[in-house]
Amino acid sequence: MPRLFRFVPAARRGLAAGLLAALTLAGLASVGPVPAQAQVFDPETFTLDNGLQVVVVTNRRAPIVTHMIWYKAGAADEAAGESGNAHFLEHLMFKGTDKLGPGEFSNIIALNGGRENAFTSYDYTGYYQTVARDRLEIVMQHEADRMTNLRLTDELALPEREVILEERRSRVDNNPGGKLREMIQATLFLNHPYRIPVIGWEHEINALSTETALAFYRRWYAPNNAVLIVGGDITAAELRPLAEKYYGAVPARAVPERKRATEPPQHAPRRLTLKSPQVSQPGISISYLAPSYNSAGNEHAYALQILDEILGGGTTSRLYRTLVVEQAIAASASSGYSATAYDLGTFGFHASPRPGGDIAELEAALRAEIARTLEDGVTEAEVATAQRRLRAGAIFARDSLGTGPNIFGRALTTGRSVADVEAWPERIGAVTAEQVNAAAREVFQDNRSVTGLLLPAPSAPSGE
Repeated sequence: MPRLFRFVPAARRGLAAGLLAALTLAGLASVGPVPAQAQVFDPETFTLDNGLQVVVVTNRRAPIVTHMIWYKAGAADEAAGESGNAHFLEHLMFKGTDKLGPGEFSNIIALNGGRENAFTSYDYTGYYQTVARDRLEIVMQHEADRMTNLRLTDELALPEREVILEERRSRVDNNPGGKLREMIQATLFLNHPYRIPVIGWEHEINALSTETALAFYRRWYAPNNAVLIVGGDITAAELRPLAEKYYGAVPARAVPERKRATEPPQHAPRRLTLKSPQVSQPGISISYLAPSYNSAGNEHAYALQILDEILGGGTTSRLYRTLVVEQAIAASASSGYSATAYDLGTFGFHASPRPGGDIAELEAALRAEIARTLEDGVTEAEVATAQRRLRAGAIFARDSLGTGPNIFGRALTTGRSVADVEAWPERIGAVTAEQVNAAAREVFQDNRSVTGLLLPAPSAPSGE
């Protein structure tokens, strides 16, 4: 079965907007328990002799576990001209090893009552399974096997390339919103590989091969470039013998340093308009380059999360209250901040007019709200409310079997640490209104922005 390709959302609400967005830039450096002041997931950590980092998030609510392997490599680590190769390899990881035939690992998971999937982002690739606790050893045995023993042939790989091309057609080429998002990304980043779609450009996907996939695999897939995260009904003491037995047997290999092109200064705002008869709901987006936790200017990252919550965090946010409720010109209005990129992040706004509404009027109102934020700033009361909501999300995140492993995986593959994740509520709580206003001034600069308009267009007359 092909794996579903998923873009990782630019921003999420609550803990997912905070932790899943704030904590995603990480690299586990410590061995042993996290300090006693840990407040969120209270994980246990250790590192195998071959360099594999391991995090255990114990959750005794049910006798099940989620097992995840995260590789510190994604679409932004591809060779020039091979866009889509990381995602291509993700699909091919299910094609078998010397021990298992194509699709056999997936069949074993299903026969044991589990579920599994995988995902590719710019900065990481992940594989996960959720199974009963007593089936965990089966999963670890076969996941460790394909970490080092993947076997591919043209007969297996090339048909999967066609699957990916069809995936691109359905998700991008036949989707006006997908097309516009792709063009916005390519315009917002002038030089950095984030400008290239994760799924790849069609003409470059066509050129991918068994050899390109295996080259990426041999370059990046190694235990010393991966993180094993297990959440659920298990402790580190229980997991460690299994991790050493299966993953510990995989030898470490030399892995190159991540070296990516950087962004030059940007001097002018850019504007894109896409019209299509397929568009039933027009919309406008305004996107800005923004610092992430791992880039220059990262002192603004926590403040930008607070700002995102104030401006676009649900039906009580400034944008929704002003554009949807008070002025009644928008059907929806939101913001989103991505703090979790290995390199630069983004801060964006999106709004759709009410049926029959004027997109130009909506754009003017949206820009007025951005200008008001820059001129008047946010208040301490707004900051305190946003902090309460975000920190409450951290508490509720403990209830989910998968949230902790996802947060740690995104963090540890993009430059952050376990301690950063655990300290997130405290750091969010320390942000002041002055810091939020300084962050807004830093990010909301027209010369670093791209405006995108998605508009309907009349269909061609029949017969043409």
